[in-house]
Amino acid sequence: MAKGQVFDRAVVIVLDSVGCGAMPDAALFGDAGADTLGHIRDAVGLSVPVMASLGLGRVVPGVGERDAPVGASGRMAERSNGKDTTVGHWEMVGIVSEQAFPTYPGGFPPEVLEPFERAIGRKVLAFGPYSGTDVIRDHGAEHLRTGSPIIYTSGDSVFQVAAHEEVIPPEDLWKMCEVARKLLDGPHRVGRVIARPFVGDPQKGFTRTANRHDYSVPPPSPTLLDRLTAKGDAVLSVGKISDIYDGRGITRSFASKSNDDGVDQTLRLIGARGDEALVFTNLVEFDSHYGHRRNPEGYRDCLQAFDAALPRLLEALGPRDALFITADHGNDPTFKGTDHTREFVPLLAAGAAVRPVDLGTLGSFADLGATLAENFGVQVAAGTSFLGHIAG
Repeated sequence: MAKGQVFDRAVVIVLDSVGCGAMPDAALFGDAGADTLGHIRDAVGLSVPVMASLGLGRVVPGVGERDAPVGASGRMAERSNGKDTTVGHWEMVGIVSEQAFPTYPGGFPPEVLEPFERAIGRKVLAFGPYSGTDVIRDHGAEHLRTGSPIIYTSGDSVFQVAAHEEVIPPEDLWKMCEVARKLLDGPHRVGRVIARPFVGDPQKGFTRTANRHDYSVPPPSPTLLDRLTAKGDAVLSVGKISDIYDGRGITRSFASKSNDDGVDQTLRLIGARGDEALVFTNLVEFDSHYGHRRNPEGYRDCLQAFDAALPRLLEALGPRDALFITADHGNDPTFKGTDHTREFVPLLAAGAAVRPVDLGTLGSFADLGATLAENFGVQVAAGTSFLGHIAG
């Protein structure tokens, strides 16, 4: 046990894209005025009493806040140059990205597409920024006729490859994405290559499946996860966490099919009480199902479903466990376009060893990583620990 250790195990749950208000520099990203939680509250109503009991109402008024929250709460600013999954998650574990990954608002150039086509032995259907559900709706039939994988991007640094599972089986699609990951380097070193399998037909429509895989750039320097595993502490991941970090610093990873499944997997790991210092979970449906699809009602319902499941997570915590709930960026479903939004993210902390304090605005997502690092007796490159503020 590290000197001054407050908790023996941390459970970190990332509510993917659940931002809480535009950052001061949001206009530089085209996101002035974005506010994922605030606009959902205003547009369709939002009641999340359990998160409010942990202090969310201090950050987002009008969500059922209590006079005396039982958890620590605040919001974190993003220092990295970006607003996507990769830079948000990297910053949480101690890496601030000063240089943005390349994006392709006009689509991918021939110097990207032609080597990929040669490597996979197929022509591609290539497009610029596109909604993932719209691109298979508009071009799924052509893909079925030609067998050409669909290449598209978004406002983020992503190279996405969509294919029907009966035309290109998921295992083959994953291999194609591994090829793309190796090719996309230098000036075209995108943050993520994403496999997007789908099923269906032109008459009934197409639906994406749970066989998605992300192929991220490996972190450029050691993260909190690397430091913990090097020390001999286990790190368990649920959902796409392992993909985001390219498997680095992950002892064991567990895929999830949905938010509900991700919560269940996390509960199972909490209850198993093994040798882990950290259980790290990403719940992606806020972003993938409702943020990008600009569906505030669905987003609200997804938030309220997590809130209803949260008591089970809190009850499962041991006396020396701490739960942290945060996000990696915003994705305001009432905002223009379909891309992520540059926002602050909420931070909630709970557990028997956590004091119910107001943390205010923290200077970096890396403050969470620095706090965990101090607790477990390791160091990260960025962030300011708030461990002393929450120590019960």
